[in-house]
Amino acid sequence: MPIVAVTKPPFFILSSKTKSDAISQSELNTVPTTTSPTPLAIKAPNLEQTKQLHARFLRAQFHHHFLPQFFSPSAHLNSLISSYTKNNLPLAALKLYSHARKILATALDSFTIPTVLKACALCRSHCYGAEIHGFTIKLGFDCDAFVLNSLIRMYSECEDLDSSIEVFDEMPVRDVVSWSTMIRSYGRSGLFLEAMGLMIEMILVGVNPSEVALINMINVLADAAELDMGRQVHALMMKKSQFSQPDVNVCTALIDMYVKCGCLDMGRKVFDRMDNRSIASWTAMIDGYARFGDFGIAMELLGKMLQDNVKPNEITMLSLVSNCGLYKKIGLGKWLHAYMLRQRLEMPVALVTALLGMYCKCGDNKSARTLFDSMSEKDVMSWSVMISGYSQANCFDEAFDLFGKMKDFGVNPNEITMVNLLSLCAEAGALDQGRWVHAFIEQKGIGMDIVLATALVDMYVKCGEMEEAYKVFNGTGDRDVCMWNAMLNGLAMNGCGNEAIRIFSQMEATRIRPNDISFVGILKACSHTGMVLEGKKFFDRMINEYGLVPRVEHYGCMVDLLGRAGLLDEAYEMITRMPVSPNVVVWGALIAACKVHKNLSLGELAASEILKLDPLNVGCNILLSNIHAAQGRWSDVAEVRRAIKDGGLKKAPAVSSIELNGTIHEFVMGDVSHPQTKEIHNMVAEMKRQLKQAGHVPNTSVVLLNIDEEEKESTLCFHSENLAIAFGLISTEPHTPLRIVKNLRVCDDCHSSAKLLSKIYGRVITVRDRNRYHRFTDGSCSCRDYW
Repeated sequence: MPIVAVTKPPFFILSSKTKSDAISQSELNTVPTTTSPTPLAIKAPNLEQTKQLHARFLRAQFHHHFLPQFFSPSAHLNSLISSYTKNNLPLAALKLYSHARKILATALDSFTIPTVLKACALCRSHCYGAEIHGFTIKLGFDCDAFVLNSLIRMYSECEDLDSSIEVFDEMPVRDVVSWSTMIRSYGRSGLFLEAMGLMIEMILVGVNPSEVALINMINVLADAAELDMGRQVHALMMKKSQFSQPDVNVCTALIDMYVKCGCLDMGRKVFDRMDNRSIASWTAMIDGYARFGDFGIAMELLGKMLQDNVKPNEITMLSLVSNCGLYKKIGLGKWLHAYMLRQRLEMPVALVTALLGMYCKCGDNKSARTLFDSMSEKDVMSWSVMISGYSQANCFDEAFDLFGKMKDFGVNPNEITMVNLLSLCAEAGALDQGRWVHAFIEQKGIGMDIVLATALVDMYVKCGEMEEAYKVFNGTGDRDVCMWNAMLNGLAMNGCGNEAIRIFSQMEATRIRPNDISFVGILKACSHTGMVLEGKKFFDRMINEYGLVPRVEHYGCMVDLLGRAGLLDEAYEMITRMPVSPNVVVWGALIAACKVHKNLSLGELAASEILKLDPLNVGCNILLSNIHAAQGRWSDVAEVRRAIKDGGLKKAPAVSSIELNGTIHEFVMGDVSHPQTKEIHNMVAEMKRQLKQAGHVPNTSVVLLNIDEEEKESTLCFHSENLAIAFGLISTEPHTPLRIVKNLRVCDDCHSSAKLLSKIYGRVITVRDRNRYHRFTDGSCSCRDYW
């Protein structure tokens, strides 16, 4: 909608004091001619002086029709508007233009329009920019290259590429700026092939690129990671005499391009040949080494930069800090933080937020929270990063408590905030809280982009609510491969093999090319449902039809698929034929299958291979103990346990959680820390009695202790998932579904008892363990005892 003109903008405040840089009264009283420079052009290069000039107009009663009183009103209007845009006040520029148009329609020239279009681009005002486009046609400026180039850029900044293309295609004459701006527009939209095609066309029609055009071209190639074409552009520059010694900005763009293409050596050659280096040049090279984890050379360059008396700025530090977080280099990150404080470097919100992210990614939420609380200014990204830190650490209560404070401070969450909260709900299996987040998104009108929609699908599938997941999935029009993968992995986790195959076929039908993650999902789905032939076919298609090279994760899925089906020899043969070295996960899938199918010899072989790769792997020793215990070989069990104890190894404790009224309650084996411990233990005793009456015989083989049967049975009763079920039974109304999340695999006895408990108490009991979902209903499990 058009911007309403105002006579006296609210930010024009008249000062009672005369400042040293103020425009004198005599200068203001001098009436400029059409050939003389304006007072603003001479004396008002910054915002403060522009405000003073406008204030004097107001005091002199020029504020209604001040522009016609100059012999060249357009020149003065252009200077005023230009000053606002240069000082990042586009709305003020547009208000002034709107007022001027009412009284100076015929005096506006081809220099006014580009300046106003720049203001439209700054504030992303597509509607107003399109209106000005129509005005330019009316005034006959639609053949002016300067105006048309500004229109291309305005439409590009407003994300209307089609209009940019239309203006470009209809230009009677294109200069180098036209080509450069259009190339940049394609690059901004991620259409790198089109941008590169335009570069080639530009050269073929004989347009010599300027330095700005070269920088735009190089930046597009950098974002597209087009190393070969980047080298060709570099070679072309060397052949052109005017670019044989490129300026510092072009060299910096080249360094950035080579870094983003992973060619540090070429970037370093460009850097070393530079006679003069700017802060941006140093930063680009330092960022390159840090990006690839070579912090030794990155810090060495930082030292040389300081020796050359070039002081790093916030972008230099932001690059180093961000990469420290990526590579978990908390020691260096803390040193950089201390360095910035010692040097009193300017630390804008973006840099402090990067420090927050570094601490969170390194798992130091305590330092992150201390820094967060000390921030005098926090934006939505600061809040989101801190919430993300809690999300990564599975600190459910802390994350939602901080989210509540964020709302109290009047900070509106964005898509990133909500994705972090949904990810936390997904990992915790907190369906009620996840539904609340979904409702909050809709209530507040937060934009549902593809990333947020995918996070919603992921949350629902990980909470076992496939129906809700399908609602979001089917309601999303332009689905990308990530959303399809979320659905595939959810179906695999829920044991829906046939449905996963249907979704995979539907994805192919919509011409979405499956990637390596897609095949991990479909292979898991086949594995969890015993679909051996189908799994083999997908593995073959991945290689022969899609040309994807299987990673170790895919081989792990195939070993798991064959092992679960009892095809242990075939699984072992696949391991021996792998073109990549099998890792702990691959051997772990085999030893788990050996436990299920009681193959001691192959299990011991798999265990020995795991211990070669990871001598401190306690999980492997536990599985080996399980195999020995299942056969009553207690001396071997004792030997393995002794090795665990002597090695100081500790098994990750089994933790089961249940959500109740938005609160997560966690339990470990034999837990006595819960406020309702007495009631929970009484319920466990009642469950044991009911199970015994129903004919349940405890599977004591899973107890790795050489104790009598009664003690083993008592131990089984207090497994973490049983405590969570007991708490759910005493805390909810009859027939209310119970949802349990366990960090490890459900043991055989708890699995069989949960089936009976679902029938005894008339409950749907859902347990999500490390591998998949188990939905216990009326005495049976959705996994069909195949897990």
